[in-house]
Amino acid sequence: MNYYSNPSELKITDMRFVDIDGAPKRCTLLRIDTNQGISGYGEVRDASSKTYALMLKSRILGENPCNVDKIFRKIKQFGGPSRQGGGVSGIEIALWDLAGKAYGVPLYQLLGGKFRDEIRVYCDTDVDGKHTGRDMGLALKKRMEMGFTFLKMDLGIGLLLDEPGTLNAPLGFIDEMKKYASHILNVQGGSVTADMVKSQKSYSIVTTAHPHTGIHITEKGLDLLESYVKEVREVIGYEVPLATDHFGHVCVEDCIRFARRMEPYNLAWIEDMIPWMYTDQYVRLKNSTTVPVCTGEDIYLKEGFETLIKAGGVSVIHPDILTCGGALELKKIADIADENGVAVAVHMAESPVACLAAVHTAAAMHSCLALEFHSVDVPWWANIVTGIPNPLFENGFIKVPEKPGLGFDGLNEEVIKEHINPNIPGFFESTDEWNTEFSNDRIWS
Repeated sequence: MNYYSNPSELKITDMRFVDIDGAPKRCTLLRIDTNQGISGYGEVRDASSKTYALMLKSRILGENPCNVDKIFRKIKQFGGPSRQGGGVSGIEIALWDLAGKAYGVPLYQLLGGKFRDEIRVYCDTDVDGKHTGRDMGLALKKRMEMGFTFLKMDLGIGLLLDEPGTLNAPLGFIDEMKKYASHILNVQGGSVTADMVKSQKSYSIVTTAHPHTGIHITEKGLDLLESYVKEVREVIGYEVPLATDHFGHVCVEDCIRFARRMEPYNLAWIEDMIPWMYTDQYVRLKNSTTVPVCTGEDIYLKEGFETLIKAGGVSVIHPDILTCGGALELKKIADIADENGVAVAVHMAESPVACLAAVHTAAAMHSCLALEFHSVDVPWWANIVTGIPNPLFENGFIKVPEKPGLGFDGLNEEVIKEHINPNIPGFFESTDEWNTEFSNDRIWS
């Protein structure tokens, strides 16, 4: 027996961070250190502040990281939907990394063992600037030539912003949207700047949920979107699964009109058409079309998924391990979906740290449709960590690692230092100022 440590005596002593730019977006890696020299790695999801994790440091210092569920139940009250769950989720997978290293077993074994040795990857593909469905089809065709067997593309009202007569909205609102979209496109590599923060406060589209924007799609707009998808299918064929994402802030009635137009094109799913919390609207949408309906990347904890699933509002759920609460919560969510006949596709647009955590969890699920991969065009992505195959995927699959914990040896400091976010400098600097953060965390009297 190769004992990696004395697990019963393991204690958390520190937690530190480094912010990376462009992998494929901004991401924050976290490292939890222990009294035995073992470190575990996690990640705070893109566009989430590491403060969500820093505020939890004093609450986990001195704890045995192998007691993952105990610590999770202690800190999960400090997470929330979308990026607000990033701190809790990132810490949770770092704890699993430590527990796996302490006992010398891969994460999937700690989650109950694996159902599969490799995970199918679906490739999310973007085409910059003004383009046609044929252009997108050619980009997707290249992914197929790389071995990917499942595809996804963005499809939504963003394609219509510069097309007269395709959108109906309060006068001036579309111009507001275009200004915000232009600003975001000018933010390179996902860097968060003061101007971006300011723009989020000044553009109402950021904080206005779909039913309240007053935006509608005209028949001309629907014609253009349908023509776009038809052109894509003419290039890639109808045999390969194709999902769509990022539709836009329109009401459920327009979502239904769009979904019905998509029925001839064999879409794998339409994603995040409506804010996830509007359960009744998801039921309306799903019952109005034969296209599978998907959501979930912004949902924190299993209860939100359970409500949607049992109401019959989704055909596919799409949880992100860095949003939903981490690995064990993701497995619990997948179990609920499996028991209710709903497919699970795991959202993943992060670094290899979160990717490998998701791979292990997907292996431990009874059913898993596919895992997202959004970093094909980042040549240094796999080099962020050491001790993994490069490229990580082969013929559209990622093999489940057998090394302890998340399955990589360590971080590649040289590569990370080349890509540190210029607006958040520092490489695992001291966070001692958070060691004594305190509040009365009890949620009952």
